[in-house]
Amino acid sequence: MQETGKENAKQDRKNNKKKWMIIAVCAFAAAILLIGFIAGTWWMEKKAEQEYLAMQEKNAEKRQKVPEEEKKIDIPVDFDSLQKENPDIYAWITIPDTVIDYPIVQSSEDNAYYLNHSAEKTDSVSGAIYSENYNKKNFDDPITLLYGHNMKDGSMFAGLHKYEEDTYFNDHKDLVIYTPDAILKYKIFAAYRTDDRHILLYYNLGAEDYNRQAYLNDILNQRTMGAMLDQSAPVSTESKILTLSTCDRAGDAYRYVVQAYLVEKME
Repeated sequence: MQETGKENAKQDRKNNKKKWMIIAVCAFAAAILLIGFIAGTWWMEKKAEQEYLAMQEKNAEKRQKVPEEEKKIDIPVDFDSLQKENPDIYAWITIPDTVIDYPIVQSSEDNAYYLNHSAEKTDSVSGAIYSENYNKKNFDDPITLLYGHNMKDGSMFAGLHKYEEDTYFNDHKDLVIYTPDAILKYKIFAAYRTDDRHILLYYNLGAEDYNRQAYLNDILNQRTMGAMLDQSAPVSTESKILTLSTCDRAGDAYRYVVQAYLVEKME
């Protein structure tokens, strides 16, 4: 009996050793997979960043070549080249002295396509700056809504969160949209956290009887913590409002939006 007990104890030790070896191997494999996932995500982010930097540099060169006296009539974005790469590119957004300087896309088939595809139609965790097909591409709707990811590296629309700061909000109010045949100049007048309701559908802004005043009242009566509002802005129901939307750290049920009104359209 004593020998049997020793044999059982020896077998138990063997089994325990085997169990811990299996656990160690599994843990090692999981660590390798995690490292691979992190490395893959990092590589995709860097690839998307390089794509957008190449686009920005190309258009920066064209902007420098436009003579000063012609800047009001020439579009300093090479839309011919951009649209050869992707016909979905229809505009370009720039907020001076910020990193927000990107092409704008819209898919006619899938409104969610550019959540995980770059403006060059490659798989991308950064996605693209895009509008849905509820909006026309000429920015002539009462509200035009643009989406962009809140990337940890500060790219895409992550920079919108800087508008939570008083000084930044007051010093970065200019916004420019370029299209193939127009330059649209906007002034930022509001930045705040909101819920994740679909603005265009909730307020029925695409219909003939949309309630612009109700939406405008909701903007101007914002009382959320950290809301920034320029109460002196000459915004009315006739204004063309551009809304930039990104994710918010408060959770999936929230969005952070920055809003601007059209000041001038040059064609």
